[in-house]
Amino acid sequence: MKTTESKKTTSSKETIKKGVTKPKSNAASGLTELFEDGLKDIYWAEKALTKALPTMVNNASSVELKDAIDNHLTETEEQIKRLEEVFKIIGKKATAKKCDAMEGLIEEAKGMLEETEVGVVRDAAIIAASQKIEHYEIATYGTLRQFAETLGLPEAATLLEQTLDEEKGADKVLTEVAVNAVNLEAAEIE
Repeated sequence: MKTTESKKTTSSKETIKKGVTKPKSNAASGLTELFEDGLKDIYWAEKALTKALPTMVNNASSVELKDAIDNHLTETEEQIKRLEEVFKIIGKKATAKKCDAMEGLIEEAKGMLEETEVGVVRDAAIIAASQKIEHYEIATYGTLRQFAETLGLPEAATLLEQTLDEEKGADKVLTEVAVNAVNLEAAEIE
C-alpha cells in the first residue's frame, strides 16, 4: 500500500512529518535565542506603539481616556528604555524585529477609528483596540519574564516584571474608563 505522507529532512537529520512546519535556517534552537527573538519583537512593538498612541489621543473625546493614553505613552517610552537595559544585561545590541502581531493590532485600531463616529462610540472602540494591545503586551512580558527567570537572569526578569505590572495597570485604567463612563454614554446613544 502506497502512503501519501511525504518525508523531508532537516539539517539535523530529523524527519519532518506532514503538517509540521519546517523551521527557517535561522530558527531559534534554544531558550536563549527564543528569549532574544521575543525581546526584538516587543522592542519593535513598543516603538510602533509610541507612533500609534498619539493618533488614539487625537481621536478620543473623553478627557479620562485621553489622559489614560497619554500616561501610557509616557510609560511606553520608559518601557523602551527598560528593554534596552535588558539587551545590555544579556550583552546584545538593542535591535528591533518587525512584530506582525502589533502591526496587525495597530491596523485593526485604525480600522476601528474609520468605522466609528467621533464621540463616545469611537472612545469605546479606542478602549477596545487599546485593551487588545495591552493583553498582547501582558502575554508577551509575562512570557519573557518567565524566560528570564528560567535562564537565570534575575535583573532582566525584574525589569520585565516592572513593565508587566505597568501593562496590567494600563489595562485596569482602560477598564475603569470604559465601565464608569464611556460604555454607559455610548449605550445611551442606542
